[in-house]
Amino acid sequence: MKSTDNLSVNTIRVLSAEAINKSNSGHPGITMGAAPIAHTLFSRHYKMNPADLKWDDRDRFVLSAGHGSMLLYTMMHLYGMGVSMDDIKNFRQWGSKTPGHPEYDVTPGVETSTGPLGMGVANAVGMAMAEAHLAAIFNKPGFPIVDHYTYVLTGDGCLMEGISGEASSLAGTLKLGKLILLYDKNNITIEGDTDSAFTEDVGKRYEAYGWHVQHVDDANTDIDAIDAAIQAAKAVTDKPSIIICRTTIGYGCAPVAGTAGCHGSPIGEANLKILKETLGVDADKSFYVPDEVYAAAKEQAEANAKKEAEWKEMFAKYAEQYPELAKLYEDYKKKPCECMFDEEFYKFAGPMATRESSGKVLNKLADKLPNLMGGSADLAPSNKSVMDKREYFSAANYAGSNIHFGIREFAMAGMANGMYLHGGILPYVATFFVFSDYLKHGIRLSALMKLPVIYVMTHDSIGVGEDGPTHEPIEQLAGIRSMPDTYMWRPADSKETAAAYEFALTKAEGPVVMALSRQKLPLYEETGKAALKGGYILKDCEGTPELILIGTGSEVELCVKAYEQLTAEGVAVRVVSMPCQEVFDAQCDEYKESVLPAAVRKRIAVEAGCSFGWQKYVGLDGDTLCIDHFGASAPADILFKEFGFTTENLVAKAKKILAK
Repeated sequence: MKSTDNLSVNTIRVLSAEAINKSNSGHPGITMGAAPIAHTLFSRHYKMNPADLKWDDRDRFVLSAGHGSMLLYTMMHLYGMGVSMDDIKNFRQWGSKTPGHPEYDVTPGVETSTGPLGMGVANAVGMAMAEAHLAAIFNKPGFPIVDHYTYVLTGDGCLMEGISGEASSLAGTLKLGKLILLYDKNNITIEGDTDSAFTEDVGKRYEAYGWHVQHVDDANTDIDAIDAAIQAAKAVTDKPSIIICRTTIGYGCAPVAGTAGCHGSPIGEANLKILKETLGVDADKSFYVPDEVYAAAKEQAEANAKKEAEWKEMFAKYAEQYPELAKLYEDYKKKPCECMFDEEFYKFAGPMATRESSGKVLNKLADKLPNLMGGSADLAPSNKSVMDKREYFSAANYAGSNIHFGIREFAMAGMANGMYLHGGILPYVATFFVFSDYLKHGIRLSALMKLPVIYVMTHDSIGVGEDGPTHEPIEQLAGIRSMPDTYMWRPADSKETAAAYEFALTKAEGPVVMALSRQKLPLYEETGKAALKGGYILKDCEGTPELILIGTGSEVELCVKAYEQLTAEGVAVRVVSMPCQEVFDAQCDEYKESVLPAAVRKRIAVEAGCSFGWQKYVGLDGDTLCIDHFGASAPADILFKEFGFTTENLVAKAKKILAK
């Protein structure tokens, strides 16, 4: 044990508790209990450069137990990672770099936004997958260009959540040896002792997942034991590792230690005094860090900085010996060029289901984007989500880029976020649109962090047909559209599908969700890059229209058929295809007015989903042809007819509006 270890750990405990007290809000228990784990990791293992928090080959640290954010901020402060003492004092305050839970890009050095328990585990698995893949692609003998660990700190709550089990199961199958989970096992949740709801043997569960399992019985004080366990975990290369660290929540403050009372509430000034006395910290000093603690952390940080310098020297030699690989490595970090989305990219043979179009687009992209990586939640044949010329990512072949995620929708989204956050990977995931409910919170985290992860959601609407209402998405379109910084695309044909991918890869500042059809859809001459505006005129009339039909996806065909009939009857009609409301809404006022003139108040929105949200486009004088109830089991053409999605019904609606 180093001479400064105990002093450093106690400093972490007190400083974190002080910040939470000052804020009068936070979770001090984990910061006091898990301080030895954090200290051991940062002082002896965690590879990073405080001067370059985005260094490619840094270790990744994920605080899955995000409520313990002050523990992370304290470590970042001590190790010179851009968190000042003023930031510590402004914990949870407006405009602070130290929000209540870690937030990506709010606090430089935070690898991912956490707080929803278990999500960080899935993110970490995704990061470890990215590391393994990139290492397989780029590393050469004597040149470990990609060679780092992913550490994740969890609590009891994280491991109760299903998402952590989903992700951990796949991590074991994939034998991700550079993934190390540090489990802060304090047996306390907000409601009290975990004996009331969580009595399983976590170690045996993780053994069954295929993980290397270790126990540290006294993680309150035995820093050397924690260190030895991490060393042993690093030595096991064919399994991910979990280190079960037995701690005491609120350690050092007898009145609250081991109780739920310090889980989510400040310990108060009286207990802070007790904490300082118990740990031998000067009670008269506030927000104090001994010089020895700063010096020890600085020494370690400087040693880490040298590691980046050494890595850069190695990469320079690597570039001399493997110039093509070095260039490819740099290309992996760049945004795709718009030049690749040329005329050929938008060329398709004829009518097809947009899920089929998506598959063809993915394979076009696979020829141009070697860092495209993704897969399906066991629905690849239906989702058309396989890159045909690529191998599968597996424990035996990390160089593969098709992924078998298994039936793990929620974890799949979390892992995709982790892959993107790691850097170098352009991830996509796929499932049925109705199952977006399973992974919606993963999409929400993509949006919160503004990650352009691609979500391929096939089998949209009642067009699913015989599978029935459990598989027919109705409310999902509106639900995704309600999410800030998310782009919900529902393309009408192959070219609009291509546009959705171009947008996702070149313009999106958040997740792109594509609702794709099971049934064949026409191929329109007028579609293509125009769809990049989100909404545009597909069919038009001479002069000012009397009526505007707004459609998405499969219902654009219905709008076109109604347009043809009404036009033949002398009605001035415009058809607007609106594959993405969010993109359309972001256009300038002049463009939006040119597509949807304010003076034309007679409008009908047509979509085989619920009507919620369409009112802002049709107004008080307009109408919708939507479905505000669940579907049924029958052939798709029967369902569309029975639920009113026919040319006759739409024309009748149009005439009714025109007659007003």
